[in-house]
Amino acid sequence: MLHIKDLIWTLYFIGTAVALEVNIVPDQGEISLGESKFFLCQVSGEATDISWYSPTGEKLVTQQQISVVRSDDYTSTLTIYNASSQDAGIYKCVASNEAEGESEGTVNLKIYQKLTFKNAPTPQEFKEGEDAVIICDVSSSIPSIITWRHKGKDVIFKKDVRFVVLANNYLQIRGIKKTDEGTYRCEGRILARGEINYKDIQVIVNVPPTIQARQLRVNATAKMAESVVLSCDADGFPDPEISWLKKGEPIEDGEEKISFNEDQSEMTIHHVEKDDEAEYSCIANNQAGEAEATILLKVYAKPKITYVENKTAVELDEITLTCEASGDPIPSITWRTAVRNISSEATTLDGHIVVKEHIRMSALTLKDIQYTDAGEYFCIASNPIGVDMQAMYFEVQYAPKIRGPVVVYTWEGNPVNITCEVFAHPRAAVTWFRDGQLLPSSNFSNIKIYSGPTSSSLEVNPDSENDFGNYNCTAINTIGHEFSEFILVQADTPSSPAIRKVEPYSSTVMIVFDEPDSTGGVPILKYKAEWRVIGHEKWHTKYYDAKEVNAESIITVMGLKPETSYMVKLSAMNGKGLGDSTPSQEFTTQPVYISKPQGEPSAPKLVGHLSEDGNSIKVDILKQDDGGSPIRHYLVNYRALNALEWKPEMRVPSNSHHVMLKALEWNVDYEVIVVAENQQGKSKPALLSFRTTAKPTATTANVGSSASSNVVPLLVCLVIAIVPC
Repeated sequence: MLHIKDLIWTLYFIGTAVALEVNIVPDQGEISLGESKFFLCQVSGEATDISWYSPTGEKLVTQQQISVVRSDDYTSTLTIYNASSQDAGIYKCVASNEAEGESEGTVNLKIYQKLTFKNAPTPQEFKEGEDAVIICDVSSSIPSIITWRHKGKDVIFKKDVRFVVLANNYLQIRGIKKTDEGTYRCEGRILARGEINYKDIQVIVNVPPTIQARQLRVNATAKMAESVVLSCDADGFPDPEISWLKKGEPIEDGEEKISFNEDQSEMTIHHVEKDDEAEYSCIANNQAGEAEATILLKVYAKPKITYVENKTAVELDEITLTCEASGDPIPSITWRTAVRNISSEATTLDGHIVVKEHIRMSALTLKDIQYTDAGEYFCIASNPIGVDMQAMYFEVQYAPKIRGPVVVYTWEGNPVNITCEVFAHPRAAVTWFRDGQLLPSSNFSNIKIYSGPTSSSLEVNPDSENDFGNYNCTAINTIGHEFSEFILVQADTPSSPAIRKVEPYSSTVMIVFDEPDSTGGVPILKYKAEWRVIGHEKWHTKYYDAKEVNAESIITVMGLKPETSYMVKLSAMNGKGLGDSTPSQEFTTQPVYISKPQGEPSAPKLVGHLSEDGNSIKVDILKQDDGGSPIRHYLVNYRALNALEWKPEMRVPSNSHHVMLKALEWNVDYEVIVVAENQQGKSKPALLSFRTTAKPTATTANVGSSASSNVVPLLVCLVIAIVPC
């Protein structure tokens, strides 16, 4: 009975036992590289064995980075330390017993890499002018978005094309400048996880040194107890150190004859001797590079001219001028006159001048001497330390040369001078002849002679046709003689001018014309304008002074009636008389506008256009109300605001619409004043103000240096104000 009862209870418990179930907490996992995580496997029901299996199916046991611990009959803990990418995958927890068999649960472990900066050193140093690449290596399990910030703002690549993000997310700065220096932030973002990380990188721009000698060449005189200072100015970042070489060998501080200032930018050589002559080098060095400048020290004795002598020669002869000089080193000797330089060992193309230089002596030979060769000749002896100069006078004796206008115009009753200019040495005697008869004579009572140092004038007051014709001027001195025939011609009246344009207004008319083709041989004195109302016989007349008219070739007729048709013609007058008139031209005056009474014109409007070169400007002159009378011209004045005086006034014709102002000072404020003028008077001034640009500069790299030239574009602000004063 007892065995049966135990059997019944055993079957009862087997039938009611809980089946094995496996539950893993947490049921999923996601960790970053290098982190640790554990999973708890919980079993419902009695399990004789609880085991963990890796993603590869391998049963896990406790080892270096894996820990498997069974806490009791129902739980087991899997701990993964310092996870790597190989630890990712599906892990299984398997529970088993003899009665139920096996039950399992799984968990998918995902391993990702956080945003980390593998290689983003700080500071990063670059050389100015090179294409700098700022390194920032970002690691993450999925691609990240990299942005760059500088001075608290995103780097905007469109505004400065020098900034470029490379394919590897490095930031490239082309031709980096010192002003680009500072802190740059490399910032990475992963949108899917909302993850962000950044690294601040300090960028240092080292400027390669530049060095410049204050004097490329220094001269000194030997045995004069002189001291010379050789100086160089260096710049760069970090501050460069300066050292000195003589003929390629280092010069040490402490040498008896040599001393340096505190930063070694100045080297003083005391008691200069001939053997101090050499090429010295000053060298600037910093971690960005090295630069060198050279200074040539020349030790000389001043030259001195020891022999020159005045000379006299006759035209067409040949003569040699000699100059001797001393000096150490031996000086070179050159020649010059008041109008030209003559180099040593020179020969003119026609062989007229030949210079031969010997040791301490130079000979200048003049062949086929001309009278224009006369004058002072300067002998110049020079070497690198100094110059000596002495003058000699070369006198040329020559036969007379006659100059002057060959044809002279006049008319009966109008005295005229026929001038015979004579160049001669010695001075020439001048005589006049007419038809072989010496003047003056009783047969030519209307002739007088006036003599000067270099000319003789024959005054003729013609009273008939017989006084016109040839007159002979003859000049004689001890070297020779010359004569010339002068022709006295009967002048004629001028030809007709040509009217180009007739521009009528309400009470005036402006006539633009071309001057006569022929003046008749003598200057035009006046222009005659004639006009009449069409249908009337009476002509009105006015004469205009040619000196005033010729400047613009414009005549203005005033006092006309509005809305009236006229005829007008012009003629020219010289001393001989009035010439032919132009063909008559018709015009009709304009009506009178009450709102615009006749008077001074209105001030023009001015518009300035600064040229690309930055120091010249085109000023457009826009005509306004002419006051009922044509604009004759515009008066233009301008000056720099910092100048006390105005530039010379310019007069611009009325048909010109602009004026160009060129060769202005750089980076200076200017003002321009323009006044319109008509027959009634002047307008109020129009004012234009503007500023020229700063002068463009370019910094050129030294030879052997990698610094590049940068031309900075200049922004120009042109301020235009139109203010009638």
